[in-house]
Amino acid sequence: MTARILVVDDIPANVRLLEVRLLAEYFEVLTATNGADAIETCENGKVDVVLLDVMMPDMDGFEVCRRLKSDPATSHIPVVMITALDQVTDRVRGLEAGADDFLTKPVNDLQLMTRVKSLVRLKSLTDELRLRASTTRSIGIEELLSRNFASEDTTPKVLLIDERKSSVERIQKMLRDRADLDVTGDPHAGFFQAAETPYECVMISTAFADFDPLRLCSQLRSLDRTRFVPIILLAEEGEEERIIRGLELGINDYLMRPIDQQELTARLRTQVRRKRYNDQLRASVTQTIEMAVTDGLTGLHNRRYLDSHLQTLFDRAVARRRPLSVMITDLDRFKSINDAHGHDGGDEVLREFARRLRKNVRGIDLACRFGGEEFVVVMPDTDGAVAEKVAERIRAEIAQMPFAIGAEGKTIEVTVSVGVSSVLKGVDTVAALMKRADLALYEAKSGGRNRVVAKAA
Repeated sequence: MTARILVVDDIPANVRLLEVRLLAEYFEVLTATNGADAIETCENGKVDVVLLDVMMPDMDGFEVCRRLKSDPATSHIPVVMITALDQVTDRVRGLEAGADDFLTKPVNDLQLMTRVKSLVRLKSLTDELRLRASTTRSIGIEELLSRNFASEDTTPKVLLIDERKSSVERIQKMLRDRADLDVTGDPHAGFFQAAETPYECVMISTAFADFDPLRLCSQLRSLDRTRFVPIILLAEEGEEERIIRGLELGINDYLMRPIDQQELTARLRTQVRRKRYNDQLRASVTQTIEMAVTDGLTGLHNRRYLDSHLQTLFDRAVARRRPLSVMITDLDRFKSINDAHGHDGGDEVLREFARRLRKNVRGIDLACRFGGEEFVVVMPDTDGAVAEKVAERIRAEIAQMPFAIGAEGKTIEVTVSVGVSSVLKGVDTVAALMKRADLALYEAKSGGRNRVVAKAA
């Protein structure tokens, strides 16, 4: 996992200590010694997580956090406040300022790293949503990112899974008028309840007599309908290892018993706010781009979206020094298919090809219909060798499995030629990247079709 972490502390020794820990885990580390520089770095740089000291001159960490969270350009960046203060009131103050977590010095290494990795995963999801929203903005659909998505107008719907009656009663009392709380003492029933109801947070107790609560956390994370629901673990003193393991599995937060009411409500509010932000952003992106930038026949993105989004993906890959590859596919002798089976038959082939293409690429890959029978796939974090293997897998599946057309299910043989190129180290451009892929495709077509050609330069 690679990410850019900003460490903010006015004491150089503290900065260096955190920097060494993070570099050992292969994170990229930025540093700032005051609040103003931290805010400027977040505004101008690609920061994934902020580790923020509280006690700083001129502007303390609480104020820095408030300013970051109130600015739409930086509000999505996770902030972990790190301080020598160890009072519940200080943690609550930090959470109310918008902090995503609050760690006390001296920071436990495992706790720090699992927290950072958990927040990096969440940031990655938000980044992808914002990136797609930014693309819709750039092609003139809608100014999505200026909206205030973090609405707290409605009472959140929350599920508590806890078999201890006394614990349930205390939490019900704490959250009265603050949450629409459902309760179950059966973790198996809780799993199905969470899957069937649109909860905005699930709180899971660790105090089960004969059930591993982390098993439930893992099951919730593996199910599509609950993958993005925030999970808060309610743990006992001395369960640090279980908490760390839970964070690795994808829980969002935890509370130690005895639970403080202010901290419970503040952490719940933080999780609900983040979920609503991502949910509304995702919904807005879906509603606005589906019609404008989706090919009506195949359901893939269209060239309009590719032309705008490819540049963004290219710039991000170059800035982060990560590989990126492109493949251009062209159905061989497609005109003869149209001539023999009509445009309806040709459309069926295009739809089936798009389905197979989508099945053979990852969710983070960008698959588009480029025009006619040409399709483009952009593959972030993928070097040329891997991209060539993916292209060959797609080519082989198309060639080996005939396409069914018409109501009677008649089958025809279809083949595809593929050109592959990757971002070059040094000076490169999107136009040059696409030209190399196009030249590779031309070689594949002129060399006999039904083959993959990769262009290194």
